[in-house]
This record gives sequence, C-alpha cells and structure tokens, in this order.
Amino acid sequence: MQKQPPIMASTRPAAQSGRYELSAQDFQKIATLIYQRAGIVLAAHKQEMVYNRLLRRVRACDFTNFSQYIQFLEKHPQSDEWQQFTNALTTNLTAFFREAHHFPILAEHARSHKGCYTLWCCAASTGEEPWSLAITLAETLGLAPGRFKIFASDIDTQVLEKGKQGIYPQEALSMLTPEQLQRYFFKGTGNHSGLVRVRPELAATVDFYPLNLLAQDWQLKEKVDAIFCRNVMIYFDKKTQQTLLHRMVNVLQPDGLLFAGHSENLSQLSTDYSLLGQTVYRLAERKK
Repeated sequence: MQKQPPIMASTRPAAQSGRYELSAQDFQKIATLIYQRAGIVLAAHKQEMVYNRLLRRVRACDFTNFSQYIQFLEKHPQSDEWQQFTNALTTNLTAFFREAHHFPILAEHARSHKGCYTLWCCAASTGEEPWSLAITLAETLGLAPGRFKIFASDIDTQVLEKGKQGIYPQEALSMLTPEQLQRYFFKGTGNHSGLVRVRPELAATVDFYPLNLLAQDWQLKEKVDAIFCRNVMIYFDKKTQQTLLHRMVNVLQPDGLLFAGHSENLSQLSTDYSLLGQTVYRLAERKK
C-alpha cells in the first residue's frame, strides 16, 4: 500500500473534492465510539493519528468520507468492522523484557509459591511481554507441566495473532544468552534466516485470547498470582481506571502482585493496593 503523505491542508486528499476530510465533529464521534467500545480516551491532539489509522479502513470499506464510515458503525453494532476499527485505534508499543526491574521481582514471588503459578498479562500486544514472562518463569520454575500458566489477552486481534505465532527478529532477543536462545527458540534458516520462533514447550505455557477489559467476563477460571497491567491505564479516564482496578481485586490471590507501567501511579487511583516496590503493588490489608 502506498504510504500516505503527512496530514497537512495542502496534501490531504480532502483538498480534492472534499474526500477523506476528518472534521472536528467526526473526530469527536470517533472518540465517543472508541470510548464506549473500549474505554480508550482520545484527546484532541490525537486527531492526526486517528486520520492516519482509520483512512485505510474508510477506503477498504469503499466509503467516500469518514462520516459514511461512522454512520455504518453506528447502524451496525454487530459488524466485524468494529474489531477492525478497534484494532486501528489501539496503540501497541512493546519489547522483550521492557521495564526490566519487574522480572526479578516476579521470579522471587514465583519462587516462594507452591503449586502452579498463574499470571495474567492483560495487554499482550504482539507477544513480547508474555513471552518475556514465560522465559522468566521457565528459568525460575522449570518447564515441567503444571509449573506455571500465563493467560495473555488483548483487545487487538491482529497483534494477538502475531504474539501467538511467536516469530521475531533474532536481534529483538539480544538480552538472552546463547543458551537461553537455544533453549526457548528455534532459529530460522534460508528465507527465514535472522528470525526465531518460540519452541512448543514454552508456547504450551501461554494461552492467548482476545479480550476487551470492559467486558463483564474476563474469562479467568481461577484467581491468579500476578497481573501484568503495564502501560494500560494511561489510555483510560479515571473512572474507568478505578473500575478496572477494583475488579482486579476479585481475580488476584490475597498475596498476589499487580505490576503497573513506569508512568502509572495506582496509589492515587485506588486504596485496594499498597505499593511494594517500583510500580509493583499488592493487595492492601483489609481492616477488620
């Protein structure tokens, strides 16, 4: 697909007969729709980003402008296009072992537990985070069946499929030792040279599934020992943040941990948690 030019009045297709113009009114409607659907807040300065990301959907659906696209979504609440709309407006910035200080804390916590250690990664994106968690737990607990299980969810079905495939450039895993790389990944050859793929033994420990955090059912059949919800709350307003954090109390073990992103301060949002370390929280003690 031909790359679109930067959004400027002189280069937008809108300069040609008004097609594809994203008006302030249409942007506000889009912001309302994604908030209602996924809880994501779009500030006014995101209008250019929205234009770039949704333009291909407007064209793919053969509409002549954004207004027609919005009207279609409003009239067809069960359409598959809603998932494409949500995928387009979801931000997926991730990397292997991002915010590295969390992983030794996770390892220590897992080491102190008996039985199967369970973890929920609620913004799995393209998989780098859940695979980093799986490697950490495999190094700590071993890969024997029943040692640990990771539930990896995301609202974006496209990135989730990439995570499930588990194929990455080898340089993305430069922090691993050669032994670790060999233990957990296959190296590609021929046309796949330079790529690696997660080995089946590690893949069996992670369950990927699509999930909107605003859904009533989070599809967790048991309470988990840890939740990784990093750099997620920043996309929600305060009310939604508080609602989600309160719901997480009910799916977290009493001694469980909640890991947040580097720019997120949960202490200002909820009294259900107490700060354990750098953006790591545990359930606050209940007063009797």
